[in-house]
Order: sequence, then C-alpha cells, then structure tokens
Amino acid sequence: MATVRLDSVYPVAASDLTDDALSSLYARADRSETWLRVNFVSSVDGAATVDGVSGGLGGDADHRVFDLLRELCDVVIVGAGTVRAESYGPMRLQQPSADRRVARGLPPHPVFAIVSHGLDLDPASRVFTDAPVRPIIITTDAAPRDRRDRLAAVADIVIAGGDELDPVAMTVALAERGLTQQHCEGGPSLFGTLIAAGVVDELCLTMSPQLVARDAKRIAAGELAHPSELILGHVLVSGNTLLLRYEVAR
Repeated sequence: MATVRLDSVYPVAASDLTDDALSSLYARADRSETWLRVNFVSSVDGAATVDGVSGGLGGDADHRVFDLLRELCDVVIVGAGTVRAESYGPMRLQQPSADRRVARGLPPHPVFAIVSHGLDLDPASRVFTDAPVRPIIITTDAAPRDRRDRLAAVADIVIAGGDELDPVAMTVALAERGLTQQHCEGGPSLFGTLIAAGVVDELCLTMSPQLVARDAKRIAAGELAHPSELILGHVLVSGNTLLLRYEVAR
C-alpha cells in the first residue's frame, strides 16, 4: 500500500504530484483487459449526496482526480437518473485533458454511455446534440420501442438484458466496441447492480471531511448475497480529504 501526500491541487504548478505522476497511479498498463472502475465521493458518515446531489461533497482534489479518471478511460458509464440529478452535459473534456489523451494514443474524448430502463431521455438534450463522440444508450429489450427508435437518431442503442439490466452483457458489449477501460460515475442503484453482478474491478472513493446525517443516500443501493472484499491500492491526502483506490478481491 502506498501513502502519498497530495497537498496542492491542479492547476498549482508546485503540487506534490504532477498530472502525469497522479495519472500513473491510476493508469493501467494492459488496456486490452476489460476493467470496470467506479468513482464516488462520500462524507465520513456515509452520505453520497448533500441536498440530493454529490457536488456539495467534492473539493478541488476530488475534482482533479475526477477529471483525470475520465482522461484514462474509454467510456464513462452513468445511470440516467444521475445524468438528470447532476445536470450532466455532453462528455467533452477540457482541451488540456483532450491533448493528454491524444498524447497517450487515445481519442480526444471518451464515449458517454447512459444506462436507462425507461429511456426517459430527451433526444434534443445537449448530452446528445453537443456530444463530441456519438453517445451510447444501454438499455434492455423491454424498453419502450418508440423511445428507442427516437433516441437511435442521436445515440447508439445497446441492448443488455431482457427485463432487467445484465451488467455482464453490458461490459462485454462495450468491450466488443473497443471500450475496455470502463469508468462508472454512478448512481447508487447502478453501482449496487454492478456489485451484485460481480463486474466491478475497482472503486475510487473520495472521503469528504464532512458529517451530513439526515437521510442521504449511500454510494451503493440494493441487496448483496454477501459483502465484496476490497484491497486498498493507495491513499492520497489533500488537506483533510482522503482519496482512496481499492481493487475488488477475486
């Protein structure tokens, strides 16, 4: 286990870790292997949101790692409810991030994949109309056909499951498109489904130094037959914030 100080955050030039050094802690040498990474922020008492959104928990260091993780992946996977609640826009990285991706031999932007059962998505949303790369919508065979047809004009439709999402089929379908480095940003229901299916390989968790209480959601929802054991990969420290990387024990 490595413990690294991260007391200064981007774009401060005197930071303890440069972007390249920080990226090297998260980058995977073998990109041919399918790998599903999940990223969340949580308060110390387990809240994944403040007033319904995660924005009140993240600070500069969390935002920096959040952006760098997008740089490293092929596809960003987000549940439709989180897309609406967190007001997601198109998956367009800032130019320095896009340039670093190109320097690594990657396309400038990752693909945006939205998971939706009911397909309650607006084809005229900027998520689709301003997307630098044609998005993907992951849904089930039971999804409304008329909505599927409308959305097919602005996104590629991937069927992963009959009545319910099949996470294994989802990860395989994405990998078959060359999107092996898969990065999920939630929400809790989707994360719980992925854990239960055994497809999560890594969790990156920012521990925000706050106590939220109330009835805030946790980072994962749903039922598990048994807990998933985690192996701590590294700990980054920025002020009072911890940035943790875990791999799922196999």
